[in-house]
Amino acid sequence: MTAAGTRARVRAALTREIADTARRHLATEGAAGLSLRAVARELGMASSAVYRYFPSRDDLLTALIVDAYDALGAAAEETEAAAPRVDLRARLHAVCGAVRDWALAHPHEYALVYGSPVPGYAAPETTMGPASRVGVLLSRIVVDGLAAGVVDPGTGGADATLTPGAAESVGLPTDPGTSAAARAVQAWTALFGLVSFELFGQTHNVVERHEEFFRGAVERLGDLLGLPPG
Repeated sequence: MTAAGTRARVRAALTREIADTARRHLATEGAAGLSLRAVARELGMASSAVYRYFPSRDDLLTALIVDAYDALGAAAEETEAAAPRVDLRARLHAVCGAVRDWALAHPHEYALVYGSPVPGYAAPETTMGPASRVGVLLSRIVVDGLAAGVVDPGTGGADATLTPGAAESVGLPTDPGTSAAARAVQAWTALFGLVSFELFGQTHNVVERHEEFFRGAVERLGDLLGLPPG
C-alpha cells in the first residue's frame, strides 16, 4: 500500500473513532452538550488534532445526524426488501417495525434526529437525502399499489397542499385533485409520531402493550394508504 493509502486508512479510522466517541457522549451529555474538546480529551488527543477531522461542533453533529439517518434507513430498507413484493401491507409493517426496533435499540441517536432541535444548529442540505430514506420507502409501497391498480389515488385535492415537486420526486401522482401523496406524508409523520411518543415516554401510563398497540396503529396506516388486506 502506498503512503497516501496508509494515511487515508488512518484518517478514516480516526474519523470513525471520533464519531463513535461522540455518539457515546450523546447518551450522557445530549446533543446540545456535545463538545469537541470533551471528545478529544477522552481520546487523548489535542483539540487541534480533532479539529482537523471536524472543523466545528456543527460539522461533527452533521456527521452523526447523517450516520443516524443512514443507519435507520438501511435497517428499514433491509427489512422491507425481505417482505413479499406483492404484499403491500407486509412491506408497510416491515418498514414501520424496523423503524421502531432501530429507535428502541438506539434511543440517543434517534433523539438526535427526531428529538428536540439543538440550539444554534441548522442542518445543511446534505442531511436531506439520508433523512428521506424511510419516506421514500413508504412512498414506493404506495407507488407500487397505484401501478398494480390496487390503491386508489383518491380525490379531494389533499395533494395540492404539498410542496410542488415533492410527490413527483418519489414517483407519486402529481394531480392536485388526488390524495395518495398526501396520505403517504400523513403515514410517514404518523409513524414517527408513534415511535417518538413511545420512546420519549408520552404514552407512559396510557399504553400498556406497546408492541401490540403499534401493530394495530400500522394496520390503520395501511387503511389510510388504501392498501389491500394482506
